[in-house]
Amino acid sequence: MTSSPGTAPAAAPAAPERFGRGDRDHNRGRGPRRPNRDTRDDEPKDGLTEKVIFINRSSKVVKGGRRFSFSALVVVGDKQGRVGLGLGKGGEVSEAIKKGGENAKSRLANVSLSGSTIPHEVYSEYGGAKVLLRPASQGTGLICGKTVRAVIESVGIRDVLSKSLGSKNAANVAKATLAAILTLRTREQIMKTRGLEHRLAKAN
Repeated sequence: MTSSPGTAPAAAPAAPERFGRGDRDHNRGRGPRRPNRDTRDDEPKDGLTEKVIFINRSSKVVKGGRRFSFSALVVVGDKQGRVGLGLGKGGEVSEAIKKGGENAKSRLANVSLSGSTIPHEVYSEYGGAKVLLRPASQGTGLICGKTVRAVIESVGIRDVLSKSLGSKNAANVAKATLAAILTLRTREQIMKTRGLEHRLAKAN
């Protein structure tokens, strides 16, 4: 289309304005982004660490179908010589874990340690499970299976050698491990039990 003489040419249509992603979000009235949820603190407030060793599911056949229930074996410890083991049952997994943790906290017991390891070799049996624990030099780490490790770490032991010699049932292995570490005694405790405190005074 040609313009008549003495008239200005028509202006070209303006290009549509482009916005970046942040500008679009700003124009839509969105506020600042929320902080990452993974940064929240999940550490226990009471100083106790809680670990789930085993979760079992059982079912019961009723008129309307199957009804499921769960049981959870939980170990609780402060990593400074106290540990407890508890079993919880419930209709949901979270409910079973919560009950198991509360049960374990009510059964906390003291364990005798020697630095980062155990004072002496110990052997224990529970049902078909058999657990052997031996002291290890500093820096060795935890040479043990996942079930024994869960109990040992909760106590605060960092160097130990272990061997599971019997059944692999997680509940029995955990209970055998707990029974083994509860029998540990330091040299000082044994001397006091035998009435030989004067020897300790001479040695010091």
